[in-house]
Amino acid sequence: MTDALKRLSDEGVAIWLDDLSRKRITSGNLAELLDQSHVVGVTTNPSIFQKAISGGDGYEPQLTDLAARKVTVEEAVRMITTADVRDAADILRPVFDATQGQDGRVSIEVDPRLAHNTTATIAEAKQLAWLVDRPNTLIKIPATKAGLPAIAETIGRGISVNVTLIFSLERYREVMDAYLTGLEKAKAAGLDLSKIHSVASFFVSRVDTEIDKRLDALGTPEAKEARGKAALANARLAYEAYEEVFSSDRWAALDRAQANKQRPLWASTGVKDPAYKDTLYVDELVAPNTVNTMPEATLEATADHGQITGDTVRGTYDQARAELEAVEKLGVSYDEVVQLLEDEGVEKFEASWNDLLKSTEAELKRLAPSEG
Repeated sequence: MTDALKRLSDEGVAIWLDDLSRKRITSGNLAELLDQSHVVGVTTNPSIFQKAISGGDGYEPQLTDLAARKVTVEEAVRMITTADVRDAADILRPVFDATQGQDGRVSIEVDPRLAHNTTATIAEAKQLAWLVDRPNTLIKIPATKAGLPAIAETIGRGISVNVTLIFSLERYREVMDAYLTGLEKAKAAGLDLSKIHSVASFFVSRVDTEIDKRLDALGTPEAKEARGKAALANARLAYEAYEEVFSSDRWAALDRAQANKQRPLWASTGVKDPAYKDTLYVDELVAPNTVNTMPEATLEATADHGQITGDTVRGTYDQARAELEAVEKLGVSYDEVVQLLEDEGVEKFEASWNDLLKSTEAELKRLAPSEG
């Protein structure tokens, strides 16, 4: 094993694991990853929980109790997922303490069916923060139009947030604006801003998947040349926007009140196209004060053969702009692609949530005690 993960960490990239299951918690694997692989955080989403719970390992005792109590399937899912997040948060607590709350975080998502309902999203965020009841939790709120005011309100109440499903540069700027608005609300309410943290999850690989598909349909030499560049260009320009916002006068006023910058988090960093190096979205997105949340396969690939050569983001902005413009000139609409990806992202998480409800309901029925 190389020291690529240590080098990545030394460059200011926090390594988070994009996965969680009860088996990972109880087997000691999560603690081992913290100890040996420089992992300092965990992200979850409905797809991850659906896979973990339908896999079944370790959930039967709790499901048996829930079935005996005849709880609704929605309550069962919330009890199971918040229990996993709470236990993971306890394992990560030393990291949280050592980094003054920056890392050692575990994320849990609001019900994706609420993605277009601001009021319900705020209520769900408060409920999840209360249910997990750990200071090192991040509540995940999708960056939909309805999600933006929910982010501001949730941050304004002092609840730390992981903003998810960000694909476009314009939406990312709106997310940072919502975060600053939330901090301003929290400050006005007399809350301690140093205790409020946030990351903005900017999705990477799906951008290449969708744009490459459109480039392949064109089939020209120019289209072939443009493949595999848009996702990195998009993420790098997001970092440029981050640098701009967090050096503004508006930020300076919050900085004086001990507020924390909202770190860019590179999400969806597992490479989907086998033609690309499997550590592409790690090696090429190294910049200070960022997070890279990786599926386990990407984490292992980076440990084995990642090439961490220092900052690969700053200084690339003009080239990144040129690469996105080249795609536009070929007739692939950036605005259309990023909106499609946001819509699909919400739909996929909703579908996973519905699958999770169905498989949990089947387990509750199977384990229900016989009457009498």
